[in-house]
Amino acid sequence: MALAWRVVDSIDTDEGLLDLRQRGETDFLITIDSRVLMNSSANRSEIVLSELACAPLQQTKKPRVLVGGLGMGFTLKAALDNLPSGAEVVVAELNPIMVTWCRGVIAPLTNGAVDDPRVTVKISDVAKVIAEAAKKGKENRFDAIILDLYEGPYEGDHGRGDYLYGRKALESSRAALKPGGVFAVWSEDPDQGFEKRLQAAGFAVHRQRPGRGGRRHVVYIARKRD
Repeated sequence: MALAWRVVDSIDTDEGLLDLRQRGETDFLITIDSRVLMNSSANRSEIVLSELACAPLQQTKKPRVLVGGLGMGFTLKAALDNLPSGAEVVVAELNPIMVTWCRGVIAPLTNGAVDDPRVTVKISDVAKVIAEAAKKGKENRFDAIILDLYEGPYEGDHGRGDYLYGRKALESSRAALKPGGVFAVWSEDPDQGFEKRLQAAGFAVHRQRPGRGGRRHVVYIARKRD
């Protein structure tokens, strides 16, 4: 019989109760209003997302990367594993409790990736961080922007995600990238509307569905056309 989940920590948010749950030693779950956001045993697409975005930067002297959404830290860990020692990785996370969890009870899952010296955590909406980079000078732009959020581009077609995945947001993301920079986005399902908006905003788009069998999420790798 499988072990029951137990609540390790929780915090009230505007969207409901945000829970960190555990069973056994290394099996963790994060839920909001009882809806599963992420599971420590199902992270293949998040890892591939960062690998595809960051692997081409391994020979870049001092690449600058933005990760939107900390979660359990798997996306961040995969980025760090594929970046050189001189990289700068900015993590934008809305809820500070996520940082506390990644530095505490779930830190062993990623070998404490959030405390890597290359990492700076900003408690902020990633859309604001992107907008700031787009407005400032070239030295503030990124080689890669990675969005691993629990609501993907599909929401951009229904109003809620327009500030991240809508036409103006994508133009802002393009402006926040260096020439040839990568905009990498996790999505639950393929979204043709999002793909068309990416192309209209000046990106060359590649779509991938990592893994085999079962539910396979989507990874978008969009490269800025010069």
